[in-house]
Amino acid sequence: MSPAARQPAEKPVPDAPREPESAADSGLGMYRQVRQDLIDGTIDPGSLLLETALGSRYGVSRTPVREALNRLEQDGLLERVPRGYRVPVITAEDILELYEARIALEATAAGAAALRRTDLDLARITHHHERLLEATGTEEAADASASFHKAVWHAGHNAIVSGLLDRLITQMRLFDRAPTVEPAKRELTHEEHARLITAIRDHDADAARREIVAHLGRNRDVRLAALARTLP
Repeated sequence: MSPAARQPAEKPVPDAPREPESAADSGLGMYRQVRQDLIDGTIDPGSLLLETALGSRYGVSRTPVREALNRLEQDGLLERVPRGYRVPVITAEDILELYEARIALEATAAGAAALRRTDLDLARITHHHERLLEATGTEEAADASASFHKAVWHAGHNAIVSGLLDRLITQMRLFDRAPTVEPAKRELTHEEHARLITAIRDHDADAARREIVAHLGRNRDVRLAALARTLP
């Protein structure tokens, strides 16, 4: 993500101290806590993060804060700026790059799932599909959809691909806090998931890859359209 492509107004982190976790005095503890705050939206895109301010906010020294910020930058969740670190703001280029990577990885996972899945794997995938069918709220639907995709990754039995996808999805969650499954598009999502399940059930790797590419391509286009509506 190119810092030059985006120049948002710097927003300070809101002063809302929280009770630190028991491991918050370590770099790992701070990393987990700040990472969760980023994903939850407690810290907004565009916020400037400074070691001293974060140390005061979480009640720890600068050393674990520095370790956490360095690791979050490596994860792609922060970008370095002259005064410290900043939470990136999504651009159309970011969406295209993230989805290009996700589609390539998830197509690999779906094809592998069709070839390697066990009966238990198929049952898990089907379970989360049924959860989505029965979901009544947007958050419940988003959680079921995310679990469905993770079940497909794990059915491919490639820990490296699953790990890369998990990291990539974390980046996407930082930018996309809107529900993953829009109510108006829910029926289409159900149909796409059902076709993917059929391909995995029938051990049809080509069809599984084709279905996931089409499904994620549509999701990408939905997000690009949503971003366009927010631009002046």
